[in-house]
Amino acid sequence: MAFQCQRDCYMKEFVTSVVSCCPAELKQEVNGKKETLKGFHVKLQDTILFPEGGGQPDDHGLIGDVPVLRVTRQGPDAVHFVSSPLEVGQEVPVKVDWERRFDHMQQHSGQHLITALADTFFGYKTTSWDLGRQRSTIELDTPCVKPGQLQALEEAVNDKIRAHVPVTVQLLSIDDTAVEKVRSRGLPDDHAGPIRIIDIEGVDANMCCGTHVSNLSHLQVIKLLGTEKGKKDKTNLIFLAGNRVLKYTEKSYSTERSLVSLLKTGPDEHVAAVDKLQKSVKLLQKTNLNLLRDMAVLIAENFKSDPQRGNFFSYHKKEGDNEFMSIIANELNTEETLVFLTVGEEKGPGLFLLAGPSGPVSDMGPRVLEMLQGKGAGKNGRFQGKANSLARRGEVEDFLQQHCKHHTSEEE
Repeated sequence: MAFQCQRDCYMKEFVTSVVSCCPAELKQEVNGKKETLKGFHVKLQDTILFPEGGGQPDDHGLIGDVPVLRVTRQGPDAVHFVSSPLEVGQEVPVKVDWERRFDHMQQHSGQHLITALADTFFGYKTTSWDLGRQRSTIELDTPCVKPGQLQALEEAVNDKIRAHVPVTVQLLSIDDTAVEKVRSRGLPDDHAGPIRIIDIEGVDANMCCGTHVSNLSHLQVIKLLGTEKGKKDKTNLIFLAGNRVLKYTEKSYSTERSLVSLLKTGPDEHVAAVDKLQKSVKLLQKTNLNLLRDMAVLIAENFKSDPQRGNFFSYHKKEGDNEFMSIIANELNTEETLVFLTVGEEKGPGLFLLAGPSGPVSDMGPRVLEMLQGKGAGKNGRFQGKANSLARRGEVEDFLQQHCKHHTSEEE
């Protein structure tokens, strides 16, 4: 069965009726967290909202005024996930998110064109592809694509776009001999109805369920951004088609202007300017690290030379790292002295190190960890980790000092 979105990929609004509506759940990831939404699965008499398939993501849109969050295919049916129920039998208007749909049409038709010409020119077969949110990737069955081949391929696909080549849809029965001549990676197990062929006139005929442009000129332009090493003996070809090229150009120009302002040089000098800055930063980092090391030794020596020193030493420095704290601890005799060191924001996140006699450190380490809301572990007289907040650092000092006073009084 072909949906209305496949019969007319350019239709933006459509009126149909609700066939069924039943409670359902949708699992999705929001800001890196998995969430389960409660809603309803709705089947329509027909739909202009494409269910995901053929490497193409699903459409978004509205049924009436209810947003459609997901569309999937179940056999011959398209299932729409919505947050509110719809009355079975009622007539409803359906509206597609056209910006998303047309973007998918441009990327998908662009993939067909690139795939066909990569095969024709160089014999590189497409083994898979991914329509990403910002850029798309074609996996080619070759260990590498030479720069000259990439340039020739880009020129060829854009020549076809400028030639206004028609793109048509054919519906063939599964036993039609013509089906054997088209490019295909096979049919899904639950496929039903005629075979849908996307025909780029004189270029390619490919079995596909997705939505496509009706003429290559609607792709506007294709930019091959480059290649990356893929799976074993594969190459990933990264591309943009149509409006994505315009958005990429706009974003690149905005970035260029920002760099001009920051680096005080023209675009042609940006790489050299950044390289110079990186070398300067590395030199400064090396110098700063040496100074921190020297400072750590002096801090330890200053404590050791103090005739009034006790058996507890605490120190905090905003700029520092684990090595800074370790040098101080190594310079001190932690068998006799309990050492508590922190680096980072005074009331924000940071690092900590508790060092001293193994017994007391093992006993007090977990409590220190709890007070600093951190994560860490310890062994051999050292307990260290990350602190989510150093705001209670003073309380930790009081807690440790009380232990040292108690320990001293016991010895006396």
